[in-house]
Amino acid sequence: MAFALSTMQVISPAFSDHQPIPAQYTGEGDDVSPALAWQGAPEGTKGFAVICHDPDAPLVKNGGYGFVHWLLYNLPGDLSELPDSATVGTAGNNDFDKPGYAGPMPPENHGKHLYYFWVLALDQETSLAEGLTLSELLTEIEPHLLGMNRLVGTYQR
Repeated sequence: MAFALSTMQVISPAFSDHQPIPAQYTGEGDDVSPALAWQGAPEGTKGFAVICHDPDAPLVKNGGYGFVHWLLYNLPGDLSELPDSATVGTAGNNDFDKPGYAGPMPPENHGKHLYYFWVLALDQETSLAEGLTLSELLTEIEPHLLGMNRLVGTYQR
């Protein structure tokens, strides 16, 4: 399946779609990942991956654009939510070149940035190594993608 939106729904108790992300989930606060929940995963889902990406960041890196804040994968197919500061799954490398979550921290006076929290449903469980980049993760999971959707938060400094 190509990367296209599915009917899966993604929400957070921390913020609503296209609304500001509370400071505690940013680089100016506690820098912890927000809770996420999803429902309506496609039939046959056996695993999940989560990506947080800021396409408004003025960066181009390794042929990609924007800034990767979080890669989380090897999540089981019966999972339907992540708590704040999630410790399940395996962390990939964000664009700070560190594993785990790194919250929003756009340049000052750069305006409002959009942060896409993607949940990807996969047709198999994964056991991928820690520290994958976005490109490496997408290469591994794209053949197994059943559906995906996102929650968009905003932040500005």
